Amino acid sequence: MLSEVYLDNSATTVVIPEVAAAMQEALTKNYGNPSSLHRKGLDAERAITASRRIMAKACFVKEEEIFFTSGGTEANNVAIKGVARRYRRRGTHLITTKIEHPSVLYAFRALQKEGFTVTYLEVNRDGLVRTEDVMDAVQDDTVLVSVMHVNNEVGTIQPIEQIGKQLKSAKKEIIFHVDAVQSFGKLPVLPDNWQADIVSFSAHKIHGPKGVGALYCKSGITPDSLFHGGGQEKSLRPGTENTAGIVGFAEAARIAMQKREENVQHMACLRQRLLDGVKTIPNVVYNGTQEAAPHIFNLTVSGVKGEVLVHSLEEHGVYISTGSACHSHRTNPSHVLQAMGLTEKEIEASLRFSFSPYNTVEEINYALEKLRNITASLRLFTRR
Repeated sequence: MLSEVYLDNSATTVVIPEVAAAMQEALTKNYGNPSSLHRKGLDAERAITASRRIMAKACFVKEEEIFFTSGGTEANNVAIKGVARRYRRRGTHLITTKIEHPSVLYAFRALQKEGFTVTYLEVNRDGLVRTEDVMDAVQDDTVLVSVMHVNNEVGTIQPIEQIGKQLKSAKKEIIFHVDAVQSFGKLPVLPDNWQADIVSFSAHKIHGPKGVGALYCKSGITPDSLFHGGGQEKSLRPGTENTAGIVGFAEAARIAMQKREENVQHMACLRQRLLDGVKTIPNVVYNGTQEAAPHIFNLTVSGVKGEVLVHSLEEHGVYISTGSACHSHRTNPSHVLQAMGLTEKEIEASLRFSFSPYNTVEEINYALEKLRNITASLRLFTRR
């Protein structure tokens, strides 16, 4: 019997030993303040510079276009609020989709209170936004468009490159933001190819530490800062840098990029194994598209509440979720599945499995066995 099968990697991932070792060195050796002029400060500054170089190389951009933040949520807020406020003279119309991460949706709602207007685009049953709908929503005063690369609940991959090219062909002044938190380190993230102006990243989705993220800002794009303080990160993110977190993020990114193709193939095999297995379980419906990202799998087990299954599987050491970790303590149903057209009962019966390169086929088989047995016993109990 396996003692633990962790399949909630879209919520967070375990910090791998190489990352922990890099952070340990930063915490105990390069612990100086990067703004200090003495050797300890310079050593910490060099560690951050080396980390910035790794991050830039990972997405083929310039070092000076990478800014470190406290995480994906802050990166998204800086991108959206900072851009809208800085370029307000160009216009006050913004565009996003109905299935974005809460850190994106709530940022737009906050801007609406400041007088901006927002178009929230529909998606189809697979969770896919049409490029035509994005373009149809563009107005003369549109200043920002934000579309996530990979959806965190169902894994749908949006046509980012197509959207970016058409946006820039129609109106070069529109700033295009992409939330790449769930895709960085797993799929190619290429801001230049996408014609994206600003892109968000997070460390703890790729076996890095929590509390650190990054933002790509194309040269010439200068969002307003959300904070005031020292001049760190060119004043975009002032405050003493989290050296250990930044170093850990860069090490996680380096390893992820080095093994990306191999990891993608492995996770795709795990996903296919799970898909094949759930087909043998009665009344299970897969949510999303077959062309989804390799590490996210969402399904509905009709007649059984997802929350009950989550806790029942946990008793056997299997860890999954009912959707986004940001919604796990709320009673309102998933806005993503709602936008995809699922009923409230279907949403209540939904589960998300998310993989990492360190999961095994044996773990998937074990999770399938427990899911099959628990589902059967719960249905039998319900009939009684």
